[in-house]
Amino acid sequence: MLPLLERGAPMNKIFLIFLTLLGIHAMADTIQYIKLDNGYKVWTKRVGHGPIKILTLHGGPGCSHEYIENSFEKFFSPDEYEIFYYDQLGSYKSDQPDDLSLWTVDRFRDEVEQVRKALGLENFYLYGQSWGGMLAIEYALKYQSHLKGLILSNTPGSIASYQTYISQLRLQLPEAVQGELLSYEEKGDLLNPGYEKIMLEEVYSRHLCRLDPWPEDIMDVFQHINAKIYQTMQGPNEFIITGNFKNWDRWSDFPKIKVPTLVISGRYDTINPADTLKIGKLLPKGRAKICENGSHLAQYDDAENYFGTLRDFFTK
Repeated sequence: MLPLLERGAPMNKIFLIFLTLLGIHAMADTIQYIKLDNGYKVWTKRVGHGPIKILTLHGGPGCSHEYIENSFEKFFSPDEYEIFYYDQLGSYKSDQPDDLSLWTVDRFRDEVEQVRKALGLENFYLYGQSWGGMLAIEYALKYQSHLKGLILSNTPGSIASYQTYISQLRLQLPEAVQGELLSYEEKGDLLNPGYEKIMLEEVYSRHLCRLDPWPEDIMDVFQHINAKIYQTMQGPNEFIITGNFKNWDRWSDFPKIKVPTLVISGRYDTINPADTLKIGKLLPKGRAKICENGSHLAQYDDAENYFGTLRDFFTK
């Protein structure tokens, strides 16, 4: 591991040595590239030195850690928490191989276990948001003996239930907007800037993040997304799911997850709030929370409520 002083850390290396000589210990952020068993490397970053350890799994598939780090840093003290951010293979700061066979649920699940081993994590919390929550479910079903707890943020119980609900949300859009979307879709013109503009202004602004304007953190993630992973696993967009996880379904498996688990989502989410409550009831040690002002990124548009719930979960 190589300690790197990044923004928010005003001390240089000489000052760190000086503090150590005085018996005052300070922990710098640490970047570590982890080599996987397939030879590729993934990027991780440790922040903080507190007793509560959290490994984070970002959404997408194919997004990056940025939006998680930039929202977490405002609410989690480094004296209380030790947080590990991580870009999954193919994402932003990690290697980006051009091999579509790598983008499967099972391979990503086992990648998380390789990352855990390399970081030396035991008795830790696993946090997953959106696709990251699906990945966290997969990890817990196979490797939960290493976990202290689990956080499933904005996570479906199955792709089928997700599609059913997001189709209902689509029907709530103005008829003219629905017609425009359908016109592009019938022509197969889903990469048309006009179609993407409608998705951004009429769908994502309602259900992904309700802040206006969007924080730069979120815009950065859109700039850095690996579209090949997203299209391979999910499909063209939120409405049309044709990728290889289209049949993913874990409704019958939630009772097998025995660790304490928080399930959290937003009232305006693309995830059905009723499904969030249902998952919480199916988990033996589950609890569920709906952020009443939040969307799919409730950590931004209902932040106090969202992070207050997470802190309570970690400390009780």
